[in-house]
Amino acid sequence: MSTITTAQSLTATLRPWRDFLDPTSLSIPSSLSDATSRISHNLTHYFSNYALVVLLVLFLSLLYHPFSLIVFLLLFAAWLFLFFSRSEPLSLFGFAIDQRLVVGLLGVITVVALIFTSVWLNVVVSILVAAVLVCLHAAFRVTDDLVQDSPYGALLPDSPRGPYSGV
Repeated sequence: MSTITTAQSLTATLRPWRDFLDPTSLSIPSSLSDATSRISHNLTHYFSNYALVVLLVLFLSLLYHPFSLIVFLLLFAAWLFLFFSRSEPLSLFGFAIDQRLVVGLLGVITVVALIFTSVWLNVVVSILVAAVLVCLHAAFRVTDDLVQDSPYGALLPDSPRGPYSGV
């Protein structure tokens, strides 16, 4: 696989960072149910971006632990090969494996391997920090502009007074 092909497939799984980090799409949710709805929708829509953010926070927490950093970089190569560089689902014995299962297994392997390098406190704190960052971003990022990415976007009304609103 050439470098160009790898880069193209890497960007195919990630949503554009310009959209992900757009400050104009941030607002305070109106209620707790609005916040949980945003979190659910954004976690689904920006799944790969959030996974990379968690890995980045984990990487930054290991900067002063060279052996753990080497272990992390080896595991990150597995992340790149098994998750980020795939434009189609991973298949094993002809069965497609859900990306959430791949991320879950890679996450558990990464955490366990890093705990065995005696940096368990760094790992726990960095995962907690990453979880807070991801939840805050997902709660404050509005989801109104994500409807156009839906395969049903053309069927959805543009306003509440659409063809199926009963008005």
